[in-house]
Amino acid sequence: MSELNDDYVAGDVNTIDEDGDFYDEVDDVDDVAPSAPSATAVLEYIAKALADDPTAVSVEVSQKSGKVVLSLSVGPADMGRVIGRRGRTAQAIRALVGAAGVRDGVTTSVDILD
Repeated sequence: MSELNDDYVAGDVNTIDEDGDFYDEVDDVDDVAPSAPSATAVLEYIAKALADDPTAVSVEVSQKSGKVVLSLSVGPADMGRVIGRRGRTAQAIRALVGAAGVRDGVTTSVDILD
């Protein structure tokens, strides 16, 4: 047992249990900070390119049910441009962000906030 604990470093998030197996101290997956840099960058780039006022574009990242949720806010005048006719532009944005999320190794969801 002492051989297993020789590699322990104080403050390490991974510890060794009694059987010698590693386990992570983070109990709830929702507590882990979400990370999807490629998906966030793609969403921000597309939204700023579509918007008349790119300074009003903001993207917030959160995690819910194992997915990374990207919440997009744009100016009121740009809402129609981002959503598009019958939501086609929004669906295309979601598809592109989803592909970028695969590159990050996460499942993404895009919410457009009004």
